[in-house]
Amino acid sequence: MKVMLLIDSLVSGGMERRLVELVKGFQGHTDVQLHVVVFSDKIHYTEIYEMNVSVTILKRVPKKNPMIFYKLYRVCQAWQPDLLHSWGTMSAVLAVPTSVVLGIPLINGFIVDASKSMNYFGERLVRARLTFPFSKVIVANSLAGLRAYKVSDKKGVCIYNGFNSKRIALLQDEIAIRKKFNIETEKIVGMVASFNNRKDYPTYIRAALRILESRNDITFLAVGHGESLEACKKMVPRELATNFVFAGEQKDVESIINTFDIGVLATNTEVHGEGISNAILEYMALEKPVIATTGGGTNEIVDQGSTGYLIEPNSPEELADRLVQLLNNADEAYRMGEAGKKKIEQMFSIEKMIGAYDELYRKLKNREKVGVK
Repeated sequence: MKVMLLIDSLVSGGMERRLVELVKGFQGHTDVQLHVVVFSDKIHYTEIYEMNVSVTILKRVPKKNPMIFYKLYRVCQAWQPDLLHSWGTMSAVLAVPTSVVLGIPLINGFIVDASKSMNYFGERLVRARLTFPFSKVIVANSLAGLRAYKVSDKKGVCIYNGFNSKRIALLQDEIAIRKKFNIETEKIVGMVASFNNRKDYPTYIRAALRILESRNDITFLAVGHGESLEACKKMVPRELATNFVFAGEQKDVESIINTFDIGVLATNTEVHGEGISNAILEYMALEKPVIATTGGGTNEIVDQGSTGYLIEPNSPEELADRLVQLLNNADEAYRMGEAGKKKIEQMFSIEKMIGAYDELYRKLKNREKVGVK
């Protein structure tokens, strides 16, 4: 069986990491050949070249050059895949003509969000309307995502993100991380997310400031970068600056998370709905209790009162209250961390994700029915 994977780029990102993990997972499947086509020369995951997989780069230069459709057609014509699997909205658009002309079933895998309300003329929804009718299967990483895009049960499949436990096998020493960021407080609360309008760092910072009015034993860590980083830094009064660390983009995120007492993910639900957040997967795999904004796929991974707490959007007071509750109750925090790790192992392991894609590919190759179970 030959499967061609199409993706816009291989920069550092959740979807890109999942594709690389998928390729790694199929290394032992001798009856499956994979071919990765990247529509950019931005390759941050360079380990893709060390795997037993063909990689073709088809740069979109200029971006709207229609010749890219023909170039992809020629690559598929030469390699003759049994299935096309697109990752990302643009790769789905580029795949449709080749899929139709050559009669190759298309797996459309760009749903990684679950917004409760989307702009009818927004880019993602427009591309969904363009590509869904020509897709044999539409894969989302959450059930909420399938519902948000109104995908039928006959065509939609939910395959959860898989966390590779090997990523936490060799963690840096906690003392070294604390020294790196000059953290001397007893407690550390952290949030890993990009600084953009989809994430709600202002609520995280306001909650922190509320807590610091009555105690000074906590460092609030923010890992990520983006256009709103400087504005968020300005929210912190000078006298409390030592209680905040804006770490920027970091490579060894797992070692940093390992120092957290609590992992937070605040989402701006007015413009974004989470699919299955990689940050939350990392928190739970490292046995950290989670506090996250309710909605979308987050409700499928965070069990209220068991693995963490779901809070209402834009609610710094509620976030502060839940943080204090867990900071003051080590037993509850420990119990939630344990429960979170078990859930990752049972439902969100890399082995489970690889197995689900393997099953999907074989069903499509054998022309069997697929869909949400």
